Amino acid sequence: MYKRILVPIDLADTDLAKPAIETAVDMARSAGGAVRLINVQPLTPVMLAEYVPADFEAQQRRSSEDVLGIIAAECGLDKDHVSFIVRQGGIYHEVLEEAKDFDADLIVMSSHRPAMRTYFLGSNAGHVVRYAPCSVLVVRNPKP
Repeated sequence: MYKRILVPIDLADTDLAKPAIETAVDMARSAGGAVRLINVQPLTPVMLAEYVPADFEAQQRRSSEDVLGIIAAECGLDKDHVSFIVRQGGIYHEVLEEAKDFDADLIVMSSHRPAMRTYFLGSNAGHVVRYAPCSVLVVRNPKP
């Protein structure tokens, strides 16, 4: 049913992403589809730019690509059915742009349990659900 599945991953909390990755891989495998993993790196604030190395963003990108490459290799799909990308900017904006660029027909993402602050401020998952150009499946981690 879903052939092009996008999975946003926060590399600071890869355990949170595991259920979403497993779900996306299962769905792609059953439909002969492809999974694209995405990580979004924040822009370096201008006021911090003079305190970080000139190639800081490039180093961050390479490091993120290395980790995504490991996750992709370990997910259980062959190389023809899994890819990854690192983008830079606002999280939900870049996820939505990648969904368009990848022509995703499903976004599978993990989300933290809702807290009071997310009811008023919203969350990245909430923005993706509201504005995505395709279906979105939010996978919750089981309670410990």
